[in-house]
Amino acid sequence: MTDHMSPAERYSAARRRAAEQATALASFRELYDFGLDAFQIEACQALEAGKGVLVAAPTGSGKTIVGEFAVHLALAQGRKCFYTTPIKALSNQKYTDLVKRYGADRVGLLTGDNSVNSDAPVVVMTTEVLRNMLYAGSQALRGLGHVVMDEVHYLSDRFRGAVWEEVIIHLPESVTLVSLSATVSNAEEFGDWLDTVRGDTEVIVSEHRPVPLWQHVLAGRRMYDLFEESEDKREVNPDLVRMARMENSRPWTARERYRNGRDRKRAAERERERRQRARTYTPSRVEVIDRLDAEGLLPAITFIFSRAGCEAAVQQCLHAGLRLNDAAARGRVREIVERRTAAIPDEDLHVLGYFEWLEGLERGIAAHHAGMLPTFKEIVEELFVQGLVKAVFATETLALGINMPARSVVLEKLVKWNGEQHADITPGEYTQLTGRAGRRGIDIEGHAVVLWQRGMDPAALAGLAGTRTYPLRSSFRPSYNMAVNLVAQFGRQRSRELLETSFAQFQADRSVVGISRQVQRNENGLRGYREAMTCHLGDFTEYARLRRRLKDRETELAKQGVAQRRAAAHTSLEQLRPGDIIHVPTGKFAGLALVLDPGVPGGGGGRRGFEHHEGPRPLVLTEQRQVKRLASIDFPVPVEPLERMRIPRSFNPRSPQSRRDLASALRTKAGHVVPRRHRKERSAAADDHEIARLRAEIRAHPCHGCDEREDHARWAERYERLRRDTRQLERRIEGRTNTIARTFDDVAALLTELDYLRGDEVTPDGRRLARLYGELDLLAGECLRDGVWEGLGPAELAACASALVYEARSADDAPAPEVPGGRTRQALSEMIGIWGRLDALEERHHIGQATGVGQREPDLGFAWPAYRWAQGSGLDEVLRDADMPAGDFVRWCKQVIDVLGQLAAAAPEGGTVPRTARKAVDKMLRGVVAYSSVG
Repeated sequence: MTDHMSPAERYSAARRRAAEQATALASFRELYDFGLDAFQIEACQALEAGKGVLVAAPTGSGKTIVGEFAVHLALAQGRKCFYTTPIKALSNQKYTDLVKRYGADRVGLLTGDNSVNSDAPVVVMTTEVLRNMLYAGSQALRGLGHVVMDEVHYLSDRFRGAVWEEVIIHLPESVTLVSLSATVSNAEEFGDWLDTVRGDTEVIVSEHRPVPLWQHVLAGRRMYDLFEESEDKREVNPDLVRMARMENSRPWTARERYRNGRDRKRAAERERERRQRARTYTPSRVEVIDRLDAEGLLPAITFIFSRAGCEAAVQQCLHAGLRLNDAAARGRVREIVERRTAAIPDEDLHVLGYFEWLEGLERGIAAHHAGMLPTFKEIVEELFVQGLVKAVFATETLALGINMPARSVVLEKLVKWNGEQHADITPGEYTQLTGRAGRRGIDIEGHAVVLWQRGMDPAALAGLAGTRTYPLRSSFRPSYNMAVNLVAQFGRQRSRELLETSFAQFQADRSVVGISRQVQRNENGLRGYREAMTCHLGDFTEYARLRRRLKDRETELAKQGVAQRRAAAHTSLEQLRPGDIIHVPTGKFAGLALVLDPGVPGGGGGRRGFEHHEGPRPLVLTEQRQVKRLASIDFPVPVEPLERMRIPRSFNPRSPQSRRDLASALRTKAGHVVPRRHRKERSAAADDHEIARLRAEIRAHPCHGCDEREDHARWAERYERLRRDTRQLERRIEGRTNTIARTFDDVAALLTELDYLRGDEVTPDGRRLARLYGELDLLAGECLRDGVWEGLGPAELAACASALVYEARSADDAPAPEVPGGRTRQALSEMIGIWGRLDALEERHHIGQATGVGQREPDLGFAWPAYRWAQGSGLDEVLRDADMPAGDFVRWCKQVIDVLGQLAAAAPEGGTVPRTARKAVDKMLRGVVAYSSVG
């Protein structure tokens, strides 16, 4: 190529190559034995040019390469880089990766309960740690050049998402931000906000998956492709559509079987359908793994939205004798496991189910969920990556960015428990889960397999699989801790302005733009309507207002009349007795009827579980020999007995003959009676003085005599409808404008009343609150101020601290709140009392759970386990009494340790709490809690 260049062109190309080789990107690319993708190069070039970047790309596409380049760039420039992740497991994993590349002396780790080489130029940390550093004005921020926010789409998380926005808003302007996100549909909107608050930000979106993903449905023993593709179109596999239709078709009746038995062709067709339905079943977990193994589709992750389901799946595979590892692999597994668990005492290994767990690992099978001991989870991850575990049954927490790619991903169901109800998984969740399939550099393609379920809709599944993105929605709300920290740094007005720069307000304001445009269009329409209803005789707006008031008054009286008739009908039903003959005025059973049971609530009759608010529901025998229970809707007017007759004691409502005889007697008894028509009531409007006055004013108005009066009236009605719509839109704008700032005002007002704030001043109590992070930050602050925990011992304080962090997974999950006695019980009782006072105060200040700020009630469900563990009880004893998995126990202990550390730092030095809290940390941090590296 260069042979055809002129000397000038060759010189220019040589200079360009030299310039490229001099860049940090060139030296960075040499660290990898594979080429970078276009989106990675584009993002790295933007970073080197001094811009911030937002990279939105599918799971497994290599977004973290851009984050690693930020580390490389910071080190090359002699500056610091913080790499933040949403969960501690990811922080640990990223720390290990960076240590391998840059050495342990240049990389640190901060996760709240782990602090390793925190002064290093590169520090991996959870996002909460960085938020706390920003509020504390930490010296570690000096020299900070880059911050990587991995999994930044986590800001949608309704529990912890606000932390991401706090960091983005408060980072110094000199820091370059690298935001790495899963594919979201509004990346440009998020990028626009980053551009507003952080300066020049490049948005790089990649839809390309480096490893193609194939979608399948496994029904019975057969694997179907979800899509059938041709050159010009992609549609749902017609075989799946036909299967779903056949499964939902009704079975033959006896008559159809007899008739179609004579039609051999039709009978044969139905027989084929029957056999097809028999083959279309949900395969067992063992069958699924066997099938994937036979197809060469292992290793696989099967997502089961239940911890118990994951454990049961492993047991089912073991009981079926499934073995996926040969002898050499089994030996390697045992070697790794024994090395990684050497620090765990033998007595604890028995409690943790170690030997059953090891047997599964040796066979290449494991579970992965939050209830497992963190060390056990890490070992599963390591063995899976090494190909020594080939089938993992996991909950969806595995999909949160942990590096465990598989060749195949299996979804057992498309429904999961979201904490409140069973709900269909979203397109975003489907994308996140199936994104684990396909290992870059190993697999040519990945496979997503959904198991056939009765009632499955292939078209709906195709919609899930075809929707690759989901919108990023802010969950930002100003907390009490955030408010005192902001006021301490910036004062109240500047804090308010800062909060108005949040992504939450940015999104609200953007939605207001569209509404505002509609209001403007409506205003133009209103002007046109006003012109159209202009009357030369007078003010038609005033005339239309009178007519509208008249109509409203007539409607109001009509409603009152209906309510009065309903009340009278209700009263008349309550007075019925067995044996009354009545006339049912309307409905399916209109006509003569005999009352068998009045069905009055509390009267001993009526159906079981009958609710009082439904009113009387008489059980009657109709002329047509039917025994039915009627409802108040069948009686729009009062009912009066026409006659009475005796009901034979031998009457059996279930006997057709008995019903026939009594219905005949009913017709004989009441056949001569003509139902009394309900007296037509005089209209209330006829006697209403307000209606008479309005009618007189209307007749006297000049516009009443206009020849075009009704035309004008039609325009006036359109004007009024559009005016009402416009007012609703304006109210929506008012509700969305400055929403975050208004919430901050409410929070600040409450904190002022409690003397945490005095204008722009943060009081000593407020400064303590500034060091307390968590959902119950204000409750903790009030307990410190009131001295609730003074004089407690370490185990007692640990029990109280647990109530600030623990939250049962569901109401059904919560154990009976057994709590220690004595001073601990008294302190916990005082905490509940303080919470009740705060709850009432929040209601008065319009702050509550709906705003995302309010304090939930403290949960005492972990008080007893925390107390026992801090006292030195054994793991077996504590877990048995706590009735919770080891992983949950460790996680809650670490959260208790974290809040104890906060109390030690925030409590008044003159009291007993700081020293006791530090002692409690030492007592909690032992055994299974101490040797679990991940919290």
